[in-house]
Amino acid sequence: MLNPETARRITEAVDAAFDRQLDFTAELIRHPSLRTAEAGAQDLMFAEFEARGLAVDRWTLDGEALASHVGYGPSTVAFEDLTNVVGTYTPPEEKGRSLILNGHVDVVPTGPEEVWERNPWNAVVKDGWMYGRGAGDMKAGLAANLFAFDAIRAAGFAPASTIHFQSVVEEECTGNGSLAALQRGYTADAVIIPEPEENMLVRANVGVIWFRVRVSGRPTHVREMASGFNAIDAAYTVMGALRELEAKWNADKGSHPHFEDTDHPINVNIGMISGGDWPSSVPAWCEFDVRAALYPGVPAVDAWNEILECLQTAGAGASVSAERTGFFSEGYVLEEGSEAEAALATAHEAVFGSALQSFTTPGYLDGRVFALYAGIPALVYGPVSEAIHGFDERVNIESVRQVTKTIALFIADWCGVTEAA
Repeated sequence: MLNPETARRITEAVDAAFDRQLDFTAELIRHPSLRTAEAGAQDLMFAEFEARGLAVDRWTLDGEALASHVGYGPSTVAFEDLTNVVGTYTPPEEKGRSLILNGHVDVVPTGPEEVWERNPWNAVVKDGWMYGRGAGDMKAGLAANLFAFDAIRAAGFAPASTIHFQSVVEEECTGNGSLAALQRGYTADAVIIPEPEENMLVRANVGVIWFRVRVSGRPTHVREMASGFNAIDAAYTVMGALRELEAKWNADKGSHPHFEDTDHPINVNIGMISGGDWPSSVPAWCEFDVRAALYPGVPAVDAWNEILECLQTAGAGASVSAERTGFFSEGYVLEEGSEAEAALATAHEAVFGSALQSFTTPGYLDGRVFALYAGIPALVYGPVSEAIHGFDERVNIESVRQVTKTIALFIADWCGVTEAA
């Protein structure tokens, strides 16, 4: 536990640099780091790591190596366009406990930009909020990791253990970025991931499977429509069967600890759809893309087999096939009682003046990579945000400040600090 004077110096250093932190966050938002277009944002992260004297490692994801891992999500894009950046701080003498500060730089598409109240890439600050795609999910968190570290050094201290700063890709679609960092050998005694989590700690979250369904029909001219088979009509029948499976899985929530009181933990989302070739032809095909959730403890392969069985029995006379197109991840639970959680709770209470709360989320998180495959306590904890993945995404400025202070105090406590020379 930190002495009050050390904590005061560190939190005051966060305040002193907070305007610069917001400027950097805005600059990061101005890099539209959509999937396979993250290079500019990763250039920025590389430069920031290098400017802090970190040992910087940038590499292209290895699809063959990833495909050999049980946690791999099949990719539909070229791996040569996907790079991770890791900056490593190494103390002169290792005395404390090591740490990974992880964040993803990739963002989801904006949707029609004309519907936004302001340009999604301009990072406008208004009424205590910073707006922009990725503001909450999760560029404010990436910046918080860096500036928490800066505050410790500005306060006249040096962390006493190794810290790996990870800026990864693919969190929004496969989880392969964090998985690649783990495969590359980056491990530690704890991980913090400052996703937008309402100033709370994630206790448990679902696994996710992405897949594409193809329904095949029989084309005819519309004047002979009855003799054809409309693949788009049949696709809606298949979607209905998936909704029944969703309801079945949700009805079983009482069997899954941490999800009993969650209103609708299992969401099956039809995210994209296309089909047919001509308005005056009965469509011969229809494809739709799906994101389905699964409870922690349910093997992804078991959930996938149940999905396939559902699709095959719901074809309504059509030929139905499916392929996995991204996430093939299992959920995880952060077990209570770890030293890492206790340290975070102490830091949070020192900053917020209230106890750290935890909650269950029905969304995907890269925490599963560290928890399931490395046994590392993964503390997913971050600022208040609104409309992530939606129009006018925004993150609360004061929450970012407080979360940055919490992370800084956690680093100092967990890694230990020495007076800088």
